Amino acid sequence: MSLPPLMLYLAAPRGFCAGVDRAIKIVEMALQKWGAPVYVRHEIVHNKFVVDSLRAQGAIFVEELDEVPGDRPVIFSAHGVPKAVPAEAARREMVYVDATCPLVSKVHIEAERHHQDGLQMVMIGHAGHPETIGTMGQLPPGEVLLVETAADVAGLEVRDPERLAFITQTTLSVDDTIGIVEALRARFPAIVGPHKEDICYATTNRQMSVKAIADRIDALLVIGAPNSSNSRRLVEVGRTAGCAYAQLVQRATDIDWRALEGIASVGITAGASAPEVLVNEVVDAFRARFDTTVELVETAQEHVEFKVPRVLREPVRHTI
Repeated sequence: MSLPPLMLYLAAPRGFCAGVDRAIKIVEMALQKWGAPVYVRHEIVHNKFVVDSLRAQGAIFVEELDEVPGDRPVIFSAHGVPKAVPAEAARREMVYVDATCPLVSKVHIEAERHHQDGLQMVMIGHAGHPETIGTMGQLPPGEVLLVETAADVAGLEVRDPERLAFITQTTLSVDDTIGIVEALRARFPAIVGPHKEDICYATTNRQMSVKAIADRIDALLVIGAPNSSNSRRLVEVGRTAGCAYAQLVQRATDIDWRALEGIASVGITAGASAPEVLVNEVVDAFRARFDTTVELVETAQEHVEFKVPRVLREPVRHTI
């Protein structure tokens, strides 16, 4: 029996960004340098396949620093941590490595600078997300106010409307954020914004590539974890751009094939913490069920690389 034809559009860029690549490398190099176990506070990146792979190599994932023995190294996740966390690690004289993405660190520095200039911060982000918690935790309580939607702006109670600045989570929807920024500027004309937008290059590029295929496809599959902010935004961007059906899947076994019956074209992308091996797995699953033609749709090329911290490039000086 012949397989039904299917056009598969593979969005590019997709998958790992430089910050995720660096964070994973940090855990692997820490295991090589100090041996197992190495502790990681929170998931190093939001992807079960990646976390399980590192766990198999000897990484132990915990939520709080007090779960880490004082004689083992600990790594802070790519999302960033409140200032109190490295301060506590230093107080306990622990060996720690900060895997915060440099683009998230840039937002932290920005918040610090505005705070030193006497400005109160407004953060556009998602409540409870580790990156938001980490960024808000760079400043004293009350110094960073959180808004999630344009509607939230109306309810903001600020200290001085003339002394405000805003920052954003790096993994937001570019289009949604524009609306929130417009609401902030309308209510607080003096508010200071970042020199360059905080939404990172990888988030922006992946959203652009989804927009480029949205009007050609019957369905969009985004490979990523349910707790991955940038992956969830890709689903939303696909729907907003005109793709009626968009589904977030962690891997091929999660695909709802019944929902895809009768379709002629599918778009595939992957969030910034999803490895290419999972993309290949999904493509293979389609090839097993359809007479598949694959077309790459590339909207940008990425050549960004971030160095790992110096402590991992230096030889071991003492045994932990």
